[in-house]
Amino acid sequence: MYDNEPVKIFAVEDDSAYTKFLEYVLSLNPDFEVTSFNTAKSFLDRLHEKPNIITLDYTLPDMEGEKVLRSIKDFDPDIPVIIISAQEKIGTAVELLKSGAYDYIIKDEETKDRLLNTINNARKNISLTKEIDHLKQEISEKYEFDSSIVGNSTALKKVFSLLEKAVQTNITVSITGETGTGKELAAKAIHYNSKRKKKPLVAVNIAAIPKDLIESELFGYEKGAFTGANTRKTGKFEESNGGTLFLDEIGEMDINLQAKLLRAIQEREITRIGGNDIIPLDFRLIVATHRDLAEEVKAGNFREDLYYRLLGLPIHLPPLRERDRDIILLAKFFLQQFAKENDMPVLQLSVEAQNTLLKYPFPGNIRELKSIIELSAVMANGSEILPEDISFNSISKESNFLFEEMSLRDYTFKIIKYYLNKYDNNVLKVADKLDIGKSTIYRYLKEMEEIVE
Repeated sequence: MYDNEPVKIFAVEDDSAYTKFLEYVLSLNPDFEVTSFNTAKSFLDRLHEKPNIITLDYTLPDMEGEKVLRSIKDFDPDIPVIIISAQEKIGTAVELLKSGAYDYIIKDEETKDRLLNTINNARKNISLTKEIDHLKQEISEKYEFDSSIVGNSTALKKVFSLLEKAVQTNITVSITGETGTGKELAAKAIHYNSKRKKKPLVAVNIAAIPKDLIESELFGYEKGAFTGANTRKTGKFEESNGGTLFLDEIGEMDINLQAKLLRAIQEREITRIGGNDIIPLDFRLIVATHRDLAEEVKAGNFREDLYYRLLGLPIHLPPLRERDRDIILLAKFFLQQFAKENDMPVLQLSVEAQNTLLKYPFPGNIRELKSIIELSAVMANGSEILPEDISFNSISKESNFLFEEMSLRDYTFKIIKYYLNKYDNNVLKVADKLDIGKSTIYRYLKEMEEIVE
């Protein structure tokens, strides 16, 4: 229900004179569709019609108002229920509000104005809630596995299989992979396809937060906990309550804080900095890292007990160079995205351009491919992207040539060429750096020239 849609109101009132009063007041707004009931039973029999707002008399002949309110909240806790009663006891009003009533209005000369104001406020809240639900649904669709993670390579199909398993339970998920392989995208896909998708996904990049601030960011703090703590701050753990907490680059966490993190994960409870209250939590944990945590444990940089607690369901995202023709599928996907964002026609990838992309190792993975494709779309002169429109980062290309599959002879050529470029063709210096004779370098250079010719 949005602002331009009719508002379906059920008015439950046993006094026929007051029912006519309510119908008159509510009919002042042509957007209100009012249905009246004089008993709780007749009202509850039609509750399945899902009214947008309910006005409820506290004293009905066949059922107590509090019991009717409970029945409504059991059916749909989000329907605003406005209690209208001659009962002026403050304690009764407080209890009903605690039980979920949207408002409590006394029957007096101000009822008309208060009722209309309350309904209008409730209407705005309903519209906002529905818009939020609509956006959440759009996000869920956006992060469906098939639409959010592009590719059909054998390596990626294994990832899809593990993602499907991850959404079926609340098991902790540890995502590993090189920088740029899409770890955060995988975490979002898990959350928005799980039972927790209507609750928040709270993402924290450990590497992006100064070491001294991580504890307060995660656990929050009480007012006066330290200099500058002028108000209470809710931490990321509390923000994720009911939903998912995603800790990206978990391998960067200072080892001194890892013990507190371990306890929060084990006990599912935290205490804010400077506080004494224990706050129970219900969250799903997903972590990601480009580091080898097992090696970090051996090196003494990561707690072994935390490592096993975080391991859960491990999902490794393959680098782009191991995903075969997914490179082309992703390139075309990024071209479509770029065209849509810039209101321009979608460019095609020539066969030669595709072959050029397939030969490159993409050390920066998907993130690098996206950048390369967007630049090529800008550089292209026609409706098709050609090899000359594609620009690779020369440093990445040279320093990552070991990712390519080639013969030992070709590797040797690459190494010598790399060092000659690095040291301004100083053969003596390169011979010293590689611990080989300068005659060997000259011999390889001659062979390289013959190959070129």
